[in-house]
Amino acid sequence: MRVLVRPAQYAALALYILFLGFPLLWLLSASVKSSGELNSLTVSLLPSEWHWDNYTEALEKQGLVRSAANSLVVALASTALSVLIAVPASYVLARLKGKVRAAGVGWILVSQVFPVVLIILPLYLILRTLGLADNLAGLTLVHTTYMLPFALWMLQGYVAAIPVELEEAGAMDGASRVTVLRTIVFPLLMPGVVATAMFSFVSSWNEFFFALVLLQTPENYTLPITLNMFVGGEGKVALGPLAAGAVLAAIPSIVFFSILRRKLTSGLMAGAVKG
Repeated sequence: MRVLVRPAQYAALALYILFLGFPLLWLLSASVKSSGELNSLTVSLLPSEWHWDNYTEALEKQGLVRSAANSLVVALASTALSVLIAVPASYVLARLKGKVRAAGVGWILVSQVFPVVLIILPLYLILRTLGLADNLAGLTLVHTTYMLPFALWMLQGYVAAIPVELEEAGAMDGASRVTVLRTIVFPLLMPGVVATAMFSFVSSWNEFFFALVLLQTPENYTLPITLNMFVGGEGKVALGPLAAGAVLAAIPSIVFFSILRRKLTSGLMAGAVKG
């Protein structure tokens, strides 16, 4: 029986990878199919004829590159702001006791209860008063505010898992509070920071509703808004170009994840050494 355990594990892992990757394979296949083949009742993974012009149409006709650049600016800026605010705030939230921590946790939980549709109108009025309604800077602030509770919730769990005794040992050796945080806490917190940055980037990159309401100028459209424009006025969808645009839209997220994955691994190694 033990001889069969390892092949069974590999088989289960292969099936799991196939299960996760099948939607991506199907999307890649749809991106090079003709509209007639996509609308037909015949289902096949491989296209009968390769239509690479779907990518050309997606890039040229809908301003996909410009909207991708807008999404990248908003996603990177909101991710950086969320992490910069969440790191010190999560440390305070995890280390403090009593009413202050209870109020912080309560704010996080309450902020996740209300649906976005309840706050979008007053949010739009506030941004319009500040001159940020149809502006990427305003959208960045909205994304940062929207992602901050989740980032705090994630990071305070990582901070709470770091033993307080490590900080006390550093203080006993004569290190200042800043030195303890910089040399002990932050290296151990790096995996949590990287994981939070990953989730924040993806949330901002894929966000649709705020951008739909707050942005009116086509030059400021983000990628989800531009992909929505592949749906015609009568509800007719250009499936081929839409699939091609979706494939291109997934590339920055994959690149971002691949870059931060190395940081996550190095953070884990640094945490193991520090611990």
